[in-house]
Amino acid sequence: MNAIDLAGLMCSRLCHDLLSPVGALNNGIELLADEQDPEMRERCLELLNDSARASANKLKFFRIAFGAGGGFGDEIDTREAHSALQGLYGPEKRIELGWMVAGDRLSKGATKLLLNLAMIAGDALVRGGRLDVGVERGDSLEMVIRAEGPRILLDPKLRETILTGSSGGEVEPRAAGAWLAHSLAAQGGGTIRLSDPADEVLLIGVTLPA
Repeated sequence: MNAIDLAGLMCSRLCHDLLSPVGALNNGIELLADEQDPEMRERCLELLNDSARASANKLKFFRIAFGAGGGFGDEIDTREAHSALQGLYGPEKRIELGWMVAGDRLSKGATKLLLNLAMIAGDALVRGGRLDVGVERGDSLEMVIRAEGPRILLDPKLRETILTGSSGGEVEPRAAGAWLAHSLAAQGGGTIRLSDPADEVLLIGVTLPA
């Protein structure tokens, strides 16, 4: 996939994810304009607040995972990456997040790779669960993402895209993270490993040269 197609795919994913909270904002404003009951107006304001927060959290995450988040330096503060991932999954309380990342800075490429794989694993927790993200430094940089929940659902095309860079079929917006993760790992001279399909656990491992 060339750079233009990949950029278009990432934009499609961003628009897809923002459609729901932005649509809820629009609906909340329309309801608020017509509603006179104080209790209902308060509920409308709560809806607006939740939708605005969800929109901001998604934008913050994609700014780092897809864009030039973290400024123009070569590294990103891992606390910023942690905050972005918490914003994506934390507020819903559907997914419990564990963060075990050694060091306070990661290269931009490694950070983007980590966040995109974490997003894929989190999206696979269709009924919620726990998402653990870990990074260790030694002779190489080791990343591990573990998703555990009542049911894991990872599309075979996404699995193939992560491992090979090709889905063998039509490319969908939700595959943006998989394409980017494969590209980042390949550019960094690293490898991605995926556990075999299972109902309750998904493991993703990455090894990058130090």
